[in-house]
Amino acid sequence: MGDAAAKKLFKNDPVPGANQYYPSNTPLIGAAFPPSVYPRNATLPVLFQPLKIRSVEFKNRIWVSPMCQYSSDNGHATDWHLVHIGGFATRGAGAIIIEATGVVPEGRISPEDAGLWTDTQIAPLKRIVDFAHAQGAVIGIQLAHAGRKASTYAPWVQSRRDADKSLPYSEVAGVEENGWPDNVVGPSDIPFNDAYPKPKPLTKEGVQNVVDAFAAATERCKKIGFDFIEVHGAHGYLISSFVSPLSNRRTDEYGGPLENRIRLPLEVAKKVREVWGEEKPIFWRLSAVDWAEGPEKDPATGEWKQWGIEQSTILSAELQKVAGIDLIDVSSGGNWSSQKITIGPGYQVPFAEHIKKALPNLLIATVGLITDPQQAEGYLKDGKADAILLARELLRHVDWPLYAAQQLGAAVHPAVQYERAWSRMLQ
Repeated sequence: MGDAAAKKLFKNDPVPGANQYYPSNTPLIGAAFPPSVYPRNATLPVLFQPLKIRSVEFKNRIWVSPMCQYSSDNGHATDWHLVHIGGFATRGAGAIIIEATGVVPEGRISPEDAGLWTDTQIAPLKRIVDFAHAQGAVIGIQLAHAGRKASTYAPWVQSRRDADKSLPYSEVAGVEENGWPDNVVGPSDIPFNDAYPKPKPLTKEGVQNVVDAFAAATERCKKIGFDFIEVHGAHGYLISSFVSPLSNRRTDEYGGPLENRIRLPLEVAKKVREVWGEEKPIFWRLSAVDWAEGPEKDPATGEWKQWGIEQSTILSAELQKVAGIDLIDVSSGGNWSSQKITIGPGYQVPFAEHIKKALPNLLIATVGLITDPQQAEGYLKDGKADAILLARELLRHVDWPLYAAQQLGAAVHPAVQYERAWSRMLQ
C-alpha cells in the first residue's frame, strides 16, 4: 500500500441526512461522554443519565418547558421560533417542547400564539424540527386549547394597556385587536374573572369538535416529525377548566361527578393515542391543585370542592390506563383567579412526588423555580421525579445543561462549534 493510500484523513464531517451542512457531534450535544473517554462518567448524575420512552431516547433529564412567545403570524411559526428553539437545541437540552399550540384558532391564548389547525402551519414547524434533529435534539410540541382564557393580550401589550389609566382594566383582546371575544368557549359560562371574556358553554357537538381538532393536529405532528406530543391539561385552559368543579357547572355527562369531569381529557387522550400510534411517547401536563381556599373534598359530605392532588392522581392513573400516557408533567394553579400560592424554590415538587409515590410505574416530570443543579439532581436522586422541566431559568441561562454538568462533575459534550468555551469543563 502506497503512502497516499495509507494517509489518514481528518474531515469536518457533516450530520448525515441533514438538509444542509452542519458539523456532526459525537456524542450528541448535552450527552455524557462514555467512561472509556472520561472515567469519572462511570457514575453519572441522574440528570445526565439517558431515559428511553417507547422508541425515543432522551440523552439527559433537563428538558425545556413550553414557553409562549406571542410571535406567530396567524398561528404560523416564524424565524423567531427557529432561533429561540435552535438555541436550546445547540446547548444540550435533553428535550424541547414547543409552546402551547392551538388546535383551533379560538384555542389560542393570544392572537399571536402558535397554531396547528391548518396544513400551511406544517412547513415552518418542520423547518424548526429538522434543525433540532440535525443538532441531535429530541423535540415535541404542546397541543392546547385555551378555553375561557383565550382572546387575551400578549404580556407586553397588556402592560401597555395597563399603563393607560383612562381605560378600565381588561385583558380581552377585541376584534379590532385581532381577538375573538365573542367566540370564547368553556365548560360553563363562568369567566376566569371579570377582566376576561365570558365563555359560551360548549355544546356536546362542540366538545366532539375539540376532540377531533386534537386528532387532526396530531396527524399534522406526524407529518412534521415530532418525537413526542404533550397535551396541555393545565393552568385553567379548556381541559383544566373541565376537570375542576370551580369552573365546570355542567349537568350533562361532562359535569358533576369526577368521572364526568375527567371525561373530556380521557376522550382527548384516547384519540391522540389512536392517531399518534404506539411507537412514540405522549406526555400530559396537568395542574395538580387549584390553590383555592378550603379543602379539596368536604370531609362531611365527600363532595369535591375544588381540583386537588387526590383527583390529579386518579386522573393520572386513568390517563395511563386508557391511553398509555407515558409521562405526567406536574404543574399547578391557573384555574382560580383568587389563588393563593406559596412560592419558593421547588414549590411544585411535592405534587410531583405525591403522584410518583402513588403511581411508581408512571414517569413524572417536575417544574417550578428550579434553578440550581444540585437542587434538580436531588429531586431526581430522591425519586421525586424522573425529569426536570425548566423555563425561565433557561431563558436567563440557555447553557444551563452544560453549566449543570460542570457543577455536578459530569463530562458532557458541548457543540463542537462552542467547545473552546467549555474546554475547562472537560479537563
